[in-house]
Amino acid sequence: MNQLTQSLEREGGSRFVFLSKGRGFLARRSVAVWTPIPLRLIVGYGFMEHGFAKLSRGPEAFVAILHTMGVPAPLLMAWLTILTELIGGLAVLLGAFVPLVSLPMAAVLFVAMLTVHLPYGFSSIKLLSVTDGRAQFGPPGYELDLLYLACLAALVFGGSGPMAMDNYLRKK
Repeated sequence: MNQLTQSLEREGGSRFVFLSKGRGFLARRSVAVWTPIPLRLIVGYGFMEHGFAKLSRGPEAFVAILHTMGVPAPLLMAWLTILTELIGGLAVLLGAFVPLVSLPMAAVLFVAMLTVHLPYGFSSIKLLSVTDGRAQFGPPGYELDLLYLACLAALVFGGSGPMAMDNYLRKK
């Protein structure tokens, strides 16, 4: 242990234990238990937003896109995707059945990554030009798909955290 951490422990006791252990403040159990909450919020909201966007443009527009891409049974696949995004997103947001809903959500992400985003490379930001002081961007790569997959994996393997519906259902 170096002199600084020894001095801090003598003067402040356990208040500075996070310095001496080589861990950050967030490594404390009382704080770390809350880390799944932001993951649930962004993944749940993000999936629901994508589902609502497909509904607001009209499901037939998404069906037409899938048909153009050569997806078999485009009507069925469109509705399965929309329902997966809406129901799965809500379930993740609430922390309910996360391991179960993560499978179809991951499937949607893999299909999107391989069929839509892969040709555009990794980066989600493709600055094409700046016109009239506004940035013009190209199609996104597969970076965000990987981030969503990583968040889902963290929630499945690490748990949904506090204030999750699964905790309430487990107690009953």
